[in-house]
Formats: sequence, C-alpha cells, structure tokens
Amino acid sequence: MHSMLMSPTLCEALERSEIEYMIDRMTAIRERPGNPEGIEIETFGGAVALYAKTMPWPQFNTVKGLSEQDLPSLDAVLRFYEARGRQPQFEIAPGKGTRALFRALYERGFAQSGFHATLYRSGRIGIDSEDRTNDAVRVRELDAADARRYATIHCRGTGLGDDGIDSVRRNNEVLMGREGWRFFAAETDEGPGAAGVMFVKNGTASLTFAATLPAYRERGLHTALIRKRIAVAAATGCELVVGQAAYASQSYRNMEKAGMKLGYTRATWTQM
Repeated sequence: MHSMLMSPTLCEALERSEIEYMIDRMTAIRERPGNPEGIEIETFGGAVALYAKTMPWPQFNTVKGLSEQDLPSLDAVLRFYEARGRQPQFEIAPGKGTRALFRALYERGFAQSGFHATLYRSGRIGIDSEDRTNDAVRVRELDAADARRYATIHCRGTGLGDDGIDSVRRNNEVLMGREGWRFFAAETDEGPGAAGVMFVKNGTASLTFAATLPAYRERGLHTALIRKRIAVAAATGCELVVGQAAYASQSYRNMEKAGMKLGYTRATWTQM
C-alpha cells in the first residue's frame, strides 16, 4: 500500500482488514473442542455472516462486506439468522454503499442506526514505541500465562463484569500464540491497567481491541498501547496499520495523536 491517499483500493484494504481479523478470531474460537460458543461463519457472495450462539452482542452477529452485487443472497442471509433466532446487524463501508443496497435493507425492515470510524496510517513511517513525555507507563507483551490477567482488564475495562472473565479468558487463550495475534498490557508502578490486541496478515496490522480499567484512564495507557503496536507493526514490515473507534471518542483522538487519520465512517444498519 504505497500511497496513503484514500482510494477505492485503500478503502477495500481497510474493510478487508477488519473482516479478516474477525474471521480469524471467530475461527479460533470455533476450533475449541466441541465449539462451545456455537460459532458459525457463512459466506454469501462477497458478504460474510458471523454468528455466535452464546454471545448475543452485535459484533459477533454481524454481516460484513455486503455490496449491491450480493443482493440476490440477501434473503438467504436473513434466513440464516432467523433460523438461529438472532437479529443481525449489517456493517456497510462507504465503498459498498449504494442506493439499491440501502433500499433493499430498508424494504426488509432495516434502518441505519449508527456510524463507526475506521482510521489508518502507513506502517512504513516509524514511531517511537515510548512516549518520552510519560515515562510512568510501560508496555509489555503478553502470552498464554497472562490470559486471566488480560481477561480481567478486558471485562472490567468494558463493563462486562467479572462473571465474564472465564469466558473471555478461554476465547482469547486460543489466540495467544496463534499466528498473527499479539497481546500487550500497559502498566504503571501500581500494576497493569490496560490491554491491547493486534492482528497481522498480509502486511496489514489491525488494532483489534483495547480497554483501560476505570482507575487508570486519562493517564496515557491507551496511547502507549497504540504507539507500541504501531512500532511493532513497522518493525515486522507492515505497510498499513488500521484501527476502529467510535467517531470523535477518546480512543479516536488517541489514534489521531499517533499519526492515524480517518479513512471512513462505516454505517451500521439494524432492524427497526
């Protein structure tokens, strides 16, 4: 990805990065003995339908990559979720959004319910992994032995609650050591307060997840995790770094501080 100016090719690469990490993540969870989370992944033309029986949250029950060319399969997509008692959400990137696609979704009872931002920067432009203005924060890489610690930060940082720690631990343990996946923790002298994840494939690094414990917020831990992952991506030869965040959120602003810029805001469509 030599040019970082927005183009149809770059737009496609940004969308593909998110699709690829979600497919790999859910494939790894599906490969747990007995597929206890009930993961299913189906393709309909260029669209990918993700489903998780035990995880009703939208990100695990979403359709990505849908375009006007996939409209002949749209009703089959809806039947896939209806048969499983789940209402899907559709995530539409600007490069795929057309009048015909939006009309077809509207006619089937869907409406746009939100936006989500995708940011990017070149992996070829280096970044110091350390913020010299904040030497109180350190970042270290995690392995499977840290799975419970990671899961605790994940749950408490996102408000899931401690009853979800064991499930999150099991579903991320299978990623720790899996090709392409790397986990990090940001800590102070008080201990670890934030965690971040990165997935690398075909020269693209996706900043897939980050969470900070409430007591550690506004202390630079999230920024340190972004910088560290960008630095690791550059050191491993990635050409492109991609991340997602709620538009204009603190996470969004921290990515901007690290040299990332807005690629697009994708539309979320859900049933009315």
